[in-house]
Amino acid sequence: MTLATARGEKYSADFEALTRSRPVPEWMAELRQRGWEHFDSIGFPTARRGNELWKYTNLAALGDGAFVFQQGDPGNVSIEELRQRAPWSDDWSTLVFIDGRYSETLSQIAPDAGVEISNLGDAGDNGSVRDHLARHAPADESAFTALNTAFLADGGYVRIPDNHEAASPIQLLFMITPGASRATYPRTLVIAGANSRAEVIESYVSLGDESGFTSPVAEYVLDSGAGIEHYRVLVENEESFHIGTTRVYQSDNSTFNSVSFALGPKIGRNDIHTMLDAPGAECTLNGLYLTTNDQHMDNHISTTHAKPHGTSHQFYKGVLSGNSRAVFSGRVLVEKDAQKTQAYQKDLNLVLSHGAEIDTKPSLEIYADDVQCAHGATAGHTDPEALFYMQARGIDEKTAQAMLMRGFAAEIVDDIGVQVLQDYVHDVTEKTIPSLQAAAD
Repeated sequence: MTLATARGEKYSADFEALTRSRPVPEWMAELRQRGWEHFDSIGFPTARRGNELWKYTNLAALGDGAFVFQQGDPGNVSIEELRQRAPWSDDWSTLVFIDGRYSETLSQIAPDAGVEISNLGDAGDNGSVRDHLARHAPADESAFTALNTAFLADGGYVRIPDNHEAASPIQLLFMITPGASRATYPRTLVIAGANSRAEVIESYVSLGDESGFTSPVAEYVLDSGAGIEHYRVLVENEESFHIGTTRVYQSDNSTFNSVSFALGPKIGRNDIHTMLDAPGAECTLNGLYLTTNDQHMDNHISTTHAKPHGTSHQFYKGVLSGNSRAVFSGRVLVEKDAQKTQAYQKDLNLVLSHGAEIDTKPSLEIYADDVQCAHGATAGHTDPEALFYMQARGIDEKTAQAMLMRGFAAEIVDDIGVQVLQDYVHDVTEKTIPSLQAAAD
């Protein structure tokens, strides 16, 4: 028996149960089957030798786990719990998913003429869904897109019409409730029409401390001149596994600005790729990750410039403590026809303890000859001169270190343009700083 088959057998009963209990249109059923067959044939990428994409991340613990696709009961979660634990504003449109299951009761959709916000599982034969779902994150791209596609059920669907600006931020909130070894596969599809504007928030939050596996896939499609402000907030517990995939397709003069915040998973991965497939497209991919104890956070950030006059920025920061480990694999591909491209990469890391480790690998692959591109990465401890300066003015060492950490993180957090969300991330960061300091002692 091969490793791949063994992996597939762990999930086959859940897949068969889903296909019986949640029938979908024929074209979507074919997608599911294609995803399942691909996953069953390859299994999880647990072997790292010769596997550059997973060279620094060991998924053996995930492969050995037995996670069950068991959707929870949304009735077990109250609106008060959502407000206390997750980013929340009554002014937002928020679709709520509890253990992968859509909750109409907990969700709220603000009136906004022309904007479609709904559960993907209820979309049926919607033409836009059929045209774009699994087109930019195909089932055979990886084990995780395959597994997510195999378990297509509920998810977030957003469509902004041409020449329209969404009246309020749109949040897709995926909550994991207490329960042993639960697996969820959130799916998101966002389509921004020509010259439209929207702020979209993806939030992944754990309510309990049990081990779980979340494998979300999000696809963003931006038409000519469209603009999306994208925020991804990952606040799951230290026993969880989270392997996230985001794929963005951009048309001419479109703009995709993203800020990612990651805290918590035992093993986490943020895999985002933007395809700038028309002249004048622009993207900014920024992120902050905080790791402690034995956590492992892997950021796989990539951009393809396929056409001329495109601009991209990648700027990630990490704060590492304890025996944690982080990975930044940044890649920019400039194809031969993408003249006049401007692309910049930067990864900065604050390493608080001798047991922590960062593997950082920014890279540029350029086939055009008229471009402006640069990259760089740094890793170091808290600046001793800055600490000395602050202590000389009566600030104790712990407080001084916390202030430096706060300032280091703020450069990314302050880029969050939705004030309620920025306040939430600032608060989570502030509460995490003492644990980062304790793990560094």
